[in-house]
Amino acid sequence: MDLADLSIAVENNDPAHLLRLIDSACKEADWEGILTLRERCYSAVERGKQLWGVAHHAEYRLALEAPGAYAAPMVDQDPSGFALGPLEEVAASTHTWDELEAFLPSGPSRALTAHERVMRGDDLTREPDIDRQVLEIPLALARWEPRYRLATYHADRAEFPSPDLPLMEPVALPSPGRDVEDHETVDAMRKLVEAWVEESNGRSEVAVVRGPAQAAIARLGLQEARMVPITPAEALAMMGWAAASGGAHGKRRGAASGRFAAWWAAAAAADMLDEWPPSEHDLGEGIEEIRWFAWSDLVDGTGWGLYLAANHPRRGRSWAITAVDAA
Repeated sequence: MDLADLSIAVENNDPAHLLRLIDSACKEADWEGILTLRERCYSAVERGKQLWGVAHHAEYRLALEAPGAYAAPMVDQDPSGFALGPLEEVAASTHTWDELEAFLPSGPSRALTAHERVMRGDDLTREPDIDRQVLEIPLALARWEPRYRLATYHADRAEFPSPDLPLMEPVALPSPGRDVEDHETVDAMRKLVEAWVEESNGRSEVAVVRGPAQAAIARLGLQEARMVPITPAEALAMMGWAAASGGAHGKRRGAASGRFAAWWAAAAAADMLDEWPPSEHDLGEGIEEIRWFAWSDLVDGTGWGLYLAANHPRRGRSWAITAVDAA
């Protein structure tokens, strides 16, 4: 990288030119040059220059494209919304655990990076120096878990695919079910879309009732809906996708955090939160007891949406969540 050119761009407070320098340095694998640019941008911020976004983009590109020795230290940085996703997820999406682990900082970011690699199929149950308290779920996917939909990151964009669902059929709904007090399940369901509501334009509503799943949907104020039975794995995939995202405008949490929220919500629905975390075996059996449904109203919406319902025959209750966030 031409340091004289870099200095001029920084002093001119020229983000566009600095971003072009980052692009060029990535093509030339000039990782030290990007580190220098990042440091100079941060120094300029202290002098009133508006270059923190450029510094954060440099960190994002290092996490995404640089070798592990440069990428791993970036996961400890806070992108503050300027990156397309959490840097733990970004780095884990393009590097193996072996490429990263020797260079990762200790603490929560290291654990989150490990869990992001687990989302991509790694079994890290025997790895030392991973804080098991950061996300209290196993460091390997259970056999009954789905193939979660994962983010794909690029230099200037990211893809966040939603789960595929079977075709839904219209159904007439019964009278709304009688409300059941179940704060744990309601809170766990709302937590799935917390970022949509608190950081974006989203809204959510959860109903827990006596009766079938259709009665829970009716309790949300509908008389007709579309529904389809889904597997427990498909339900987990839906919950994990929603909780991983920031909705239309919120900050993305990452796939690993989404998986944790899905486990928590599934355990709440199965009445298994008394001893957290439940064993893989017990939670697998618990969610198999539940009849899961994807549903929708009869209006094709746009933006982000989570419509999920379930019936627990042994507990004699059902719940349903509707959550939407406009793009």
